[in-house]
Amino acid sequence: MSNYLIGVDIGTGSSKGVLIEAKDGAVLAQSTIPHGVSLPQPGWVEQDAEKIWWGEFVQIVKDLLQESGVTPQKIIGVGVSGIGPCVLPVDEHFNPLRPAILYGIDTRATAEIEQYLQELGEEEVFRRAGCELSASAVAPKILWLHNNEPEVYQKTSWFLTCQNFIVARLTGVASIDNYTASTYSPIIDVEKRTWIDETVAGINPTAKLPDKYWTTDMIGGVTPDAARITGLYPGTPVIAGTIDAAAEAVSIGNYAAGDTMGMFGSSNSIITLTSTYTRSRTFWGLNWLFPDQYAVVGGMATVGSLTKWFLENIYTPDSEASDQNPYAQMAELLNMSVPGANNLVALPYFEGERTPINDPLARGAFFGLTLRHTQADLYRALLEAVGFGIRHNLESLADQGILVKFINAVGGGSKNQGWMQIIANIAGVDVRIPQGNSGASYGDAILAGIGVGVYENASQARIWDEAALVLKPDKTDKETYKRLYQVYHELYERTKPLLPLLS
Repeated sequence: MSNYLIGVDIGTGSSKGVLIEAKDGAVLAQSTIPHGVSLPQPGWVEQDAEKIWWGEFVQIVKDLLQESGVTPQKIIGVGVSGIGPCVLPVDEHFNPLRPAILYGIDTRATAEIEQYLQELGEEEVFRRAGCELSASAVAPKILWLHNNEPEVYQKTSWFLTCQNFIVARLTGVASIDNYTASTYSPIIDVEKRTWIDETVAGINPTAKLPDKYWTTDMIGGVTPDAARITGLYPGTPVIAGTIDAAAEAVSIGNYAAGDTMGMFGSSNSIITLTSTYTRSRTFWGLNWLFPDQYAVVGGMATVGSLTKWFLENIYTPDSEASDQNPYAQMAELLNMSVPGANNLVALPYFEGERTPINDPLARGAFFGLTLRHTQADLYRALLEAVGFGIRHNLESLADQGILVKFINAVGGGSKNQGWMQIIANIAGVDVRIPQGNSGASYGDAILAGIGVGVYENASQARIWDEAALVLKPDKTDKETYKRLYQVYHELYERTKPLLPLLS
């Protein structure tokens, strides 16, 4: 008798789910629900956790069961991932007390970052977190709630992030995986994996933080109430889950030291697995999903969102090809420009930037515009800007002794093969594009399978994917990209002093 696994991922721009057959990973059903974010003020990025996170999880599970025809009793495990790290204050019944504050693209807590740095000192923060405080850190956003919405802070029983909110709704247990918990600096000792129980900047939120688990640990079974709402069978095992980028890495078989994933979604994550804990003032050294594994993580704030912006605001589609996918049609603009975009350089910092510059005030730009430039040049310049950003990240990793020789590319952007070739050419590394099943929700299902003992480790996806496409760097335009990369690099540094005047 066949058994099945469900994985659901709540992303920035959509929620996705899959139901797979446990024995061979075959996808029997899948579901996607698009959604957006709320931008109530400059620097604020939020989502409705009740409507989007929980509501879409419930709908996706129902869709998967209906499409597959699988009886709920045959589901042997559920895995969930989500955007993160986020901050969602909930009451004792896991009801949200306000919209969720999203990850590093929300930059509201800059003053609170300074508060922590002033009270603890930069060296103590670095000792605890193993990295610099940035907009991706959770604790400053919790402090922001204390400072700006004290009534919400007082009513909060738990501070949760996306996936453990859903896990709590399913099981009745508040939890967090060690990978996600690593982002709660500076109120966690990342290397020791312990919350730091002390009052800093007027608060001590540790009593409102969940117990920590490994990603594939079983948190509990689906409660009768959750079973009634979702259609899952009561008692179905639910694992702790993790952040979406980590689940995406699992979906393509990243499991050994040196394996590197580049996720090209609305934003970008670069995850390199290591066998030892890494401290970095540029990147985030984190515990990985399993014992005795670690990760060095970086990422760009806007990647796929750049192409969405271009599609909605710049691109003029071919009216005769209206039945074609608009992103696929737009990708054909690459053939109408040349490498280097006719000497046009873009900065991709449309919503600030994460690594390696870690500057929430950074902004996008097109430099070198002339009357001869076309929309094709603008499009290519944006894609090349992402390539330059990846190169900048890889060079910064190399400065720390972490050499990346290939990138496993996943996410919507990886479907644009021309874009991935640009990244290979600019960054000088092989780009591997999985041809089998991939994506965070698929990784969630595999993680659930590990949790219930069906699979031994996260190499399972690579075993199933024998047809992965590998793009090698084309050195034809090496000198062009070398010259323009220098412009890219210096353009930010030279204009940085002007950025505060725009805020």
